[in-house]
Amino acid sequence: MLPFDRMWQGRVEAIHVGREATKPLEGVAEIRAVAGRGLEGDRYFFGTGTYSQHPGGGREVTLIEAEAIEAIAREAGIALPAGASRRNIVTRGVPLNHLVGHRFHVGEALLEGTRLCEPCAHLGALTGKGVVPALIHRGGLRTVIVKEGTIRVGDPIRPAQEEAAPR
Repeated sequence: MLPFDRMWQGRVEAIHVGREATKPLEGVAEIRAVAGRGLEGDRYFFGTGTYSQHPGGGREVTLIEAEAIEAIAREAGIALPAGASRRNIVTRGVPLNHLVGHRFHVGEALLEGTRLCEPCAHLGALTGKGVVPALIHRGGLRTVIVKEGTIRVGDPIRPAQEEAAPR
């Protein structure tokens, strides 16, 4: 159990999927999370994302905090629409950086944080707004889907009682 398991509960603010690599992400009201594949209709679900053939997992679902997007607007004057972050789910009230190695519920799905989703040169090139330095250590979280389910805008996000499986 997480030491802070009762200290937070957040929600899904937005959901975005990209049908093709490098193309703009589109917002959806709900989506199905499929274990071992990702979000139905997303480029990584089909294995066609920019980094699909690169080593390292955790690309099934990516999340970013709405608070991080708001902070870069406030601190660096960079207005980044949520979908332009290239992350699938925008959260509010969720301590994403602390969820590496932990499981948590997003709507009906159960996800496990695998590693931070630091901003990359690809994101910088697509946005052209200098977001890479602004999002260092707050670019989001990469996850795998442990239990399939539907995720909807407005759904709660909360810690799971069970811990991650040993590695």
